[in-house]
Amino acid sequence: MAVTKTHPIKTTLNKAIAYICNPGKTDETLLVSSFGCSAETADIEFSWTRRHAIDKGTNLGRHLIQAFSPGEVTPKQAHEIGMKLANEVLGGKYEFVLTTHIDKGHIHNHIIFNSVSFVDYRKYHSNKQSYHFIRRTSDRLCKDMVCP
Repeated sequence: MAVTKTHPIKTTLNKAIAYICNPGKTDETLLVSSFGCSAETADIEFSWTRRHAIDKGTNLGRHLIQAFSPGEVTPKQAHEIGMKLANEVLGGKYEFVLTTHIDKGHIHNHIIFNSVSFVDYRKYHSNKQSYHFIRRTSDRLCKDMVCP
């Protein structure tokens, strides 16, 4: 079963996105996907969405990490699970960049998503309830797709 954690991005959104999109970590960017934005310009697109929000909050985005045990999944499976997780958790309302890193002993996904919805311009509320939803969704997807 994958382990998940999430934290806010308060500054340097462009550096966080550049880090997760590193070609050396993502099989020369084969394991990079996005929704509602382009991975190359996501920080600019996130900013545009945030400008239209009434209640922006203090976060520029959120960084969700989903880590798998060694040998648990292939890079392609991990990326597919990450896409399903992002789509279910964010409901098609938040721009995001998803990458799968294969440079360590374990495969892991990074999902950076906008703190404001591009559909209704409302901020994402991160709390225990939202985190437990992420955790339950990740566990279910792992069980359904491949993880023991």
